[in-house]
Amino acid sequence: MKFFKPASALILCAVSVFFSCGPDNDLYEGITQEEPLRNQIETVATITELLLAENSISNIPSDPKNPITEEKVILGKLLFHETGIALAPKKEKGSKTYSCASCHHVKAGFQSGMKQGIGEGGSGFGLMGETRKIDADYDPKMIDVQAIRSPTILNSAYQDVMLWNGQFGATKTNTGTESEWTAGTPKETNTLGFEGVETQAIAGLGVHRLKIDTKMISNGPYKRLFDNAFPKITLEERYSKLNAGLAIAAYERTVIASEAPFQKWLRGDSNAMDDDEKKGAMIFYGKGKCYTCHSGPGMNGMSFHSLGMNDLSGSDIHLEPTMNDKLGRGAFTKNPDDDFAFKTPTLYNLKGLSFLGHGGSFSSVREIIEYKNKAVAENTDVPEEKLDSQFMPLGLTETEIDQLTNFVEISLYDDDLARFVPEILPTGACFPNADEQSREDMDCL
Repeated sequence: MKFFKPASALILCAVSVFFSCGPDNDLYEGITQEEPLRNQIETVATITELLLAENSISNIPSDPKNPITEEKVILGKLLFHETGIALAPKKEKGSKTYSCASCHHVKAGFQSGMKQGIGEGGSGFGLMGETRKIDADYDPKMIDVQAIRSPTILNSAYQDVMLWNGQFGATKTNTGTESEWTAGTPKETNTLGFEGVETQAIAGLGVHRLKIDTKMISNGPYKRLFDNAFPKITLEERYSKLNAGLAIAAYERTVIASEAPFQKWLRGDSNAMDDDEKKGAMIFYGKGKCYTCHSGPGMNGMSFHSLGMNDLSGSDIHLEPTMNDKLGRGAFTKNPDDDFAFKTPTLYNLKGLSFLGHGGSFSSVREIIEYKNKAVAENTDVPEEKLDSQFMPLGLTETEIDQLTNFVEISLYDDDLARFVPEILPTGACFPNADEQSREDMDCL
């Protein structure tokens, strides 16, 4: 150690002992590993650029046409989980039994706990939505189900368009797609001029058979909540589907994984991740080049990629994908260059999920990493020339795959998402589902 003068062998020996004893040496090694990781990250992004907003709604990205307020968030949180607005079912038995949270609930990281989420016509919940099935009294053609896996609302504040094909959103990424905002379809909602989170929330109320009953709202427990959230809107227009959607969107923007270990590490807690996780982060921002797609605070980016993943399929599928579902972004933009490309999803809170990828064809984070490491398309219907140029072998070793898996599963996992869920609804209804089997599963009788 050349910064010590050899004036005293005793001092030198003492220093040597200090740096070689067990716990102290571990601490020293841990400290020395911090700088390489920060330097590696800062070759592609600043630490600040990766920080998720915390504590204050003023730091959360918002739609200029829908400023986030505490009052909107309170209302939106309740409406998102409210089974009492399930008032447009195709079968009377389904009335007041489902909600937005039926397919985007906290137990599954705000996505579905099964491969294909079911709204109206579903029965049961299990522990995390994994046992929900078609109600025996329903014709399968009547249920509310989508032909693509339900994406999470987590970190959606960091994207300007929504859905796997990005069809919702009137600004930024979707500038120039106006000709595809087809009248008479949910895409027409883009003409309102909002960003993706707001557009989807508004359109989703109708798509998923939810109804804002003006009379019920204005004479019930939600009246005060709407009044507080939209005090400047006239009474004639205040209790509307539009404002309900805007409140839900404001709430969705606050659902952020800011307490994940990686976020704590970025904010200066060097002990938030262990050595293996830090090595995984080095791979993420280095050899694995994961950051090229999974960028920004939400690690979701705003790009679309064709990785040759399978579409929804199997005996447990209730609605088969159409060619438009399979084409992804291309089906929306009508640009052949976009065929088979899907929006980059967030990597936060994937641990414990059994269905990943737009078709739910992967059962774990490690499976997806192995898939991308080999870069051999599993979907034979995707022409080779349509595969993304970045889809190529990574050359990761088994150890590196383990370390990268640890980083994604553990470091990007916020274990307190329950803070975004209401304890009780104004109506007193069960949620996220209120069908008989779900109430029994959730002990909400």
